[in-house]
Amino acid sequence: MNEVESFLNSLNIKKNDVLVVAVSYGPDSMFLLDLLKNKYTSNKIICAHVHHNHRKESDAEARLLKEYCVKNKLTFEFMKIKKYDNGNFSEEEARKKRYEFFDTLMTKYNSKYLFTAHHGDDLSETILMRIVRGANVSGYVGIRKESDRAGYKIIRPLLYLTKENIEKYCNMNKIPYAVDASNESSLYTRNRYRNVILKSLKEENKNVHKKFLQFSEELEEYDNYINKVVDKQYLKVVDKGVINISKISGLEDLIKRKIIERYLLEEYKDDIKSVNHNHVLKIKNVIDRNKPNCKVSMPLGKTIVKSYNSLYFDNEPMYNSYCYRFDGFIKLPNGYVIKRIDDLKDTSNFVAAFNSNDISLPLYVRNKKNGDKMSVLNLNGEKKIKDIFIDEKVCITRRDKYPVLVDSDDRILWLPGLKKSKYDKSKKGNYDIILEYYKEEN
Repeated sequence: MNEVESFLNSLNIKKNDVLVVAVSYGPDSMFLLDLLKNKYTSNKIICAHVHHNHRKESDAEARLLKEYCVKNKLTFEFMKIKKYDNGNFSEEEARKKRYEFFDTLMTKYNSKYLFTAHHGDDLSETILMRIVRGANVSGYVGIRKESDRAGYKIIRPLLYLTKENIEKYCNMNKIPYAVDASNESSLYTRNRYRNVILKSLKEENKNVHKKFLQFSEELEEYDNYINKVVDKQYLKVVDKGVINISKISGLEDLIKRKIIERYLLEEYKDDIKSVNHNHVLKIKNVIDRNKPNCKVSMPLGKTIVKSYNSLYFDNEPMYNSYCYRFDGFIKLPNGYVIKRIDDLKDTSNFVAAFNSNDISLPLYVRNKKNGDKMSVLNLNGEKKIKDIFIDEKVCITRRDKYPVLVDSDDRILWLPGLKKSKYDKSKKGNYDIILEYYKEEN
């Protein structure tokens, strides 16, 4: 208990600070609530209870907890999860809804501290599970004594204690609590670690939880140091959601991986658990390879694109194949317009001129097809459209929907903005059709 007391003192909590405590009515959270109400007698304490709508005992536990709060002059806040998205209880969904409730309370009471009752056994089990499953350094830290969430800190002062310590104290001091029978079921992975693996380790060293805490704290120091380095490099490497490949390539592999992890977290946010270490390595390999253009399939239907010196998530909408008859004006899926005009404005690749006697009307605008070739102006023979895109460094995500102007015989006349065909007369010859390609203004 001395270690718990010292940790709480280090927080420098003021008398006017409101303390929110997550309480399930199990022995751990009831011990924590009792500890805080006795230590911080001048502070307003909020007991935050979530009814998970999963066990029949939950109604009675909520009622008993409310009675305890009334008796001890504590503010009781309650939320019941009415239904789950798939109709069945989900630990992940329950956690998400639970923290949404806590977020609301932290704002309502303008509180900076949310206390949770994670203890030393929880920490040991978490580290063991992540070692077996695989994680990164941040994951191997397990459960931190302090962590930041939007606008407040989550405090876990019981990591110095075991479940046994806590239950003994509750029984000696007649602190009421209820035990969730499912904690003994071997159907749950955590219970198997708790009741088999951790039990065996405690037979070797009854204070093994303190060794796990020491391991966690040391890893946290390393992780915090690395993150400071990554913070500086990230600002140099990532700009507006795009990774600059030339800038990240010269960094050490560890920093590369950490930047990629941070990048994925910013994209996936609450869905980050769908991404694993293999995805990080896959992206790193794409960065390290000499291939200038490629795509990487990612979880939840997302795609990462490498295009020359850039790597980014392709969030553009997908377009189906298209082919439009051109009747003087057309708005294209890429936001550009092709329009027939009266005067030749310039001879750039954004304007083309044709003689109707040389081509077959009507004209059409379609996207690229496999095997497309064009007789490029001032070039003997034909060139693949694919090779033109590569030469002109057209982003890989733009190629499949890039507009191609063809005549009725499907001869490629123009790649607007890129290349003209031998049929173009803008610089030499007679013409009676002038087309302009431009970005439509909003």
